[in-house]
Amino acid sequence: MADYPDSDAPPPTRALPDLATVLGIGGALVLILIALVLGGSPGAFFDVPSILIVVLGTLAVTLASFTMKDVGVTGVMLAGTLFQGGRAPRSAALKVLSLADFARKHGVLRFQGQILEGLRDDPFLHKGLALVVDGLPEPDVEAILAQDIHATQQRLARATSVLRRAAEVAPAMGLIGTLIGLVQMLGHLDDPGAIGPGMAVALLTTFYGAILGNVVFLPLAGKLERNGADDTLVRRIYLVGVLSVARKENPRRLEMLLNSALPPAQRVDYYG
Repeated sequence: MADYPDSDAPPPTRALPDLATVLGIGGALVLILIALVLGGSPGAFFDVPSILIVVLGTLAVTLASFTMKDVGVTGVMLAGTLFQGGRAPRSAALKVLSLADFARKHGVLRFQGQILEGLRDDPFLHKGLALVVDGLPEPDVEAILAQDIHATQQRLARATSVLRRAAEVAPAMGLIGTLIGLVQMLGHLDDPGAIGPGMAVALLTTFYGAILGNVVFLPLAGKLERNGADDTLVRRIYLVGVLSVARKENPRRLEMLLNSALPPAQRVDYYG
């Protein structure tokens, strides 16, 4: 496959854990655990009724606010957030410039076969170039790909809403647990042995709710939004590149268009 377009873009890499997310959330949880251990009684912070109220209660209320499909899509998108595959906007720009340069020299029909098959790891780009090779008019290609981008943005917004709703519900469930614990404690003031468990539920539910909402759900929602913005930019870069190939434009013009969309630090100089 000697005619396959070449570029300075890095080759596809195996998905690796997103270190910023893992170190951020994991580090915060580890610091909390260290503080509990240094306090001398980490076992006192484990209470099954409190966990049931906060964790399962948050899941139930969040599920009631959305659908099973919404929650499932959120789980899938979170898995993509925790594992990154190297889809940087600059790499995407270099990739489409390479493809556009190849199309300029050899024609779009040469994309058929092995080249299109090699792009299956980028379904959006593969879909766009396949439409061009099939001879669809440029406006139709643009409409189809723009609708694809819009649908992806809607899925992202829904998944982010699920996480932000969970971040709101978790402290609220902690407050509900606090009220339950206080009622249990006040109802057994004549029994000193029953005061401790009620107080534990009252305090630990608030503790669990604060951790879930502020240490887990809110950071994940923010990371999902950030990665979604990058993914949208990559798709728009692919859209511009596919339309440029369809119009048989000079790739140097495409380079200028892409650089106008890229952040200054990620702009490319493909033709030197």
